[in-house]
Amino acid sequence: MSGRARLALCAWVATLAAACALLPLVDEPTWLFQAALMLAVQSGVGMAARRVPLARALTVGAQALVTLVLLTLAFAREQALFGLLPGPQAFTHFADLLQAGTDDVGRYAIPAPVSDGIRLMLVGGVLVIGLAVDTLAVTFRSAAPAGLPLLALYSVAAGLSDGGADWLWFLVAASGYLMLLLAEGRDRLSQWGRVFGGAPRTPAGEPSGAVAPVRAGRRIGVVALGIALVVPLGLPAMNGGLLDAAGAGVGDGSGSGGTISAVNPLVSLRDSLNVDEDREVLTLRTTTDNLSDMYLRIVSLDDFDGTTWKPSKRKITAVPEEFPTPMGLGPDIKRTEIETRVSAANWYAQDWLPMPYPPSGVDVEGNWRYEPLGMTLVGDHGQNTRGATYTVRSLDLQPTAEQLASAPEPSAALKREFTKLPSSLPKEVADTARQVTDGATSHYEQAVKLQEYLAVTGGFQYDTQVQVGSGSKAIARFLRDKQGFCVHFSFAMASMARSLGIPARVAVGFAPGTPQGDRMVSVGLRDAHAWPELYFEGVGWTRFEPTPTRGSVPEYTQTDSSGSTLPDTTRPSQTSSAAPSDEPSASDSCPAGQKPELCASESPQAVVVPNDQGPKWYVALSWALGGLAVLLVPLAPLLWRTRTRAVRLGAHGRGEADVAAHTLAVWQELTDTAWDFGIAPDESQTPRKAAARIVRLGHLDPTAAAAVHRVADAVEQVLYAPRPRPTAGLAEDVRRVAAALQGTVSRGTRLRALFAPRSSVRVVWAASAWWDGVKARVSAGRPTFGKPSRQQG
Repeated sequence: MSGRARLALCAWVATLAAACALLPLVDEPTWLFQAALMLAVQSGVGMAARRVPLARALTVGAQALVTLVLLTLAFAREQALFGLLPGPQAFTHFADLLQAGTDDVGRYAIPAPVSDGIRLMLVGGVLVIGLAVDTLAVTFRSAAPAGLPLLALYSVAAGLSDGGADWLWFLVAASGYLMLLLAEGRDRLSQWGRVFGGAPRTPAGEPSGAVAPVRAGRRIGVVALGIALVVPLGLPAMNGGLLDAAGAGVGDGSGSGGTISAVNPLVSLRDSLNVDEDREVLTLRTTTDNLSDMYLRIVSLDDFDGTTWKPSKRKITAVPEEFPTPMGLGPDIKRTEIETRVSAANWYAQDWLPMPYPPSGVDVEGNWRYEPLGMTLVGDHGQNTRGATYTVRSLDLQPTAEQLASAPEPSAALKREFTKLPSSLPKEVADTARQVTDGATSHYEQAVKLQEYLAVTGGFQYDTQVQVGSGSKAIARFLRDKQGFCVHFSFAMASMARSLGIPARVAVGFAPGTPQGDRMVSVGLRDAHAWPELYFEGVGWTRFEPTPTRGSVPEYTQTDSSGSTLPDTTRPSQTSSAAPSDEPSASDSCPAGQKPELCASESPQAVVVPNDQGPKWYVALSWALGGLAVLLVPLAPLLWRTRTRAVRLGAHGRGEADVAAHTLAVWQELTDTAWDFGIAPDESQTPRKAAARIVRLGHLDPTAAAAVHRVADAVEQVLYAPRPRPTAGLAEDVRRVAAALQGTVSRGTRLRALFAPRSSVRVVWAASAWWDGVKARVSAGRPTFGKPSRQQG
């Protein structure tokens, strides 16, 4: 097999190896066989075009045309001209399929069914990447840049997969790329004609090829792959997405400490509400009879930055056996502990664990971490809910309207944390809140009036087709247009509550599902929901429901009499104070090192654990070393070549040995410089003939040619003269020749000689020779164990 044919085959294998990372994204692998066949035809066309030979541009054009015909036959045969040639109708059909595939990607969870649109995206994407790899590695004979499209293909797959077998797909993709690099290296070395020590020879005594460097390259590649797989386990985790269904988990894996940060799930929430098929996400069996209040909470959004609501960066710890008292919950609130058994669908991969709020304990298997402020569990290092079954113990809180109305002001620290609003928030949001709550005498009455305005009296309409929107003006636009879905209603109420000084946040999860009998509930995609939670001291975070036709309105916010739109708050409970207390409620405990003002709430989890110390020194050192490595690795050939040139052309001593060593080093530098500019060395020739060859192939001017011959004469004197004499100016002659060679080659060749010099392959030869020497020394020093020979007597 010729070198280019071998290179084309390796490019085909490398592309398929990277495409294997897409397999976990869909539920059927048949598309990969189709892509492999079409990719083979594409590569075959390229091999035939190069053998003719066609120009490079024509070769790429022929491959692209055949690829388009193959896609037409597979996906748009009925719309094509004569069933083969793509026309306007075929391109329109391709556009429709791509749009349908995009919609399917947003609609289905991983692994998604292979619809026609998704199949076109997968197969077409692999063919486009394969064409780019074949063009770079085979047509232009530059395999290293071909790693960029392969990396793009792998990165898309790795960014969407659930992380369960990322190491395997990385190993497969990296092995394919390494095979491509070795094939190119072998092809180049075979063209140089270099005879390597240690290479096996044929019976006739001729060298069989560049075996030693290729063998060393394989070994180096295996070591590099091992380091790439093992080293990341000891480095700081860099994943941050928590709500995307394909996250790889968070935390440091140590069982305590670590932080989390999350992305916004709102677009996926809207897509879940608009699915054509309401797929079952969770099934649960609970001990409570009040199924209408069985909300499953995933995460809370408490940071409003002016663009959207999102989760804050929080401290995470190991999952406690018993959860602490919910934040702000006082002893006077009536509560009932319930138990819920939850089973997640095999296709539902959520990094956060859906649970009733507030949980008091959870029994779940896997790598889960606990976030104290939100009392939520998040998967660590790829852990998610796919097929999980777990039991949650939670509290069914039953506060009264009187208790909420008489709640004292929360601590200053908590109020400051959860009433922050961006300066960019339009003034009409706060103005609307004040108008709606005019006449209210407590934060509780204000909250109930906000809920009633959004859900009943304000004229708002529930519509899931409305875009989520971004920016601080989105809330004002919703208040003006009065159309939206749960995201808009919850965002608006939380923002207006904060403008009134009421601590507020937004919870994301699932509204009560469909009862199935015997306290069984089925929760589907369309039950995805968002709702506001407002904080009342002595009660804690309290759910409100401003979205019409969704969920259930809490009993403590419903009308008690026909003459009032608010619950009767004239009779405070005997267990609550008649007047708000100026002192914060007592806390049973405060974590060591916690700021006293942040422990004023009854629950020590009331505030965020600050992280003012910054990153640890070893984390900063790891990042610094990693950044240095990223910069140095591409520049390694340049740095090695610069150092080698400086050593060879440096000053020498006065002895004969020093004169000979310096002269031979200068000659080697001259031949390596010519090699870097495309003139491969031929060690079978004498120095004089080698010099004439460099002058002829390098098209050197008389001055540079004379410099080459002076160096060659000095080498012959060292090799053959009884007492070699030092020749002055050899280093300057080499520099003069290098400058002349730069002027006779193209810019691309000059850049190649600078950043990827061909002579740097000597590093591989040196490594191979060193390893052979190590094996020889080990073999020589190994004791021989055997039976003693018998003496003939």
